[in-house]
Amino acid sequence: MAASAQTRQQPQSLKALMGVRDLVLGGHARPGERLSEVAIAEKLGISRTPIRAALARLEQEGLLELIPSGGYAVRGFTREEVIDAIELRGVLEGTAARLAAERGVPPARLRAIKELVRALDETVRDRPEDMEFERYVDLNAAFHEALAGLSGSDTVRREIERMTRLPFASPSAFLDKQADVPAFRQSLLVGQAQHKAIVNAIELREGGRAEALAREHARLARQNLEYVIETDRSLLRRVPALALIGE
Repeated sequence: MAASAQTRQQPQSLKALMGVRDLVLGGHARPGERLSEVAIAEKLGISRTPIRAALARLEQEGLLELIPSGGYAVRGFTREEVIDAIELRGVLEGTAARLAAERGVPPARLRAIKELVRALDETVRDRPEDMEFERYVDLNAAFHEALAGLSGSDTVRREIERMTRLPFASPSAFLDKQADVPAFRQSLLVGQAQHKAIVNAIELREGGRAEALAREHARLARQNLEYVIETDRSLLRRVPALALIGE
């Protein structure tokens, strides 16, 4: 009986977590705004209990903050905090790449990530406007998920997963909404060359090189952020989550 009740609760918990996260990242709440359990429950059509758990989870992830009087508010981010998150992801992915190279990767897993690189190659074209942009974004996410697991360390994999929940630090940050921005498409050429180099370094058991390449690769997200903020602020409207970043 208890197991059956738990099974019924799991979809509600997931729906609550995804629903609240989408509300925050979709620009429906401003930084500092208090989130109402009642209003969210009514909007999502689920009870307050999973909403309360979702709010606590998102506070742990860093998207929300506790209010001294009780409850949760949307957290704002400084530009420096976002850059720090991107840098930290680079450190973690670099560690994963180095450990994979030093410890060795099972042949099947190495073949799998090399197949992802090959598939990514098919999406990349010399002219940015000819790229298969949406497929690249999906395969890029799969590549980074595979890279996180190559070290064989669940600790490293979990920490990378936690960092990439922040929208600004994810491997596809600022890409999926910007298919028609030539500067972002051009960055995919650089990113794909780095994908190949990272896997090559891991295969050759060159730990230091693999780590340095992975850390440099993560900085593409920072370059895209700086492009939006410093070059074309009109793009801010396309990515509602960027409203969480202050001046």
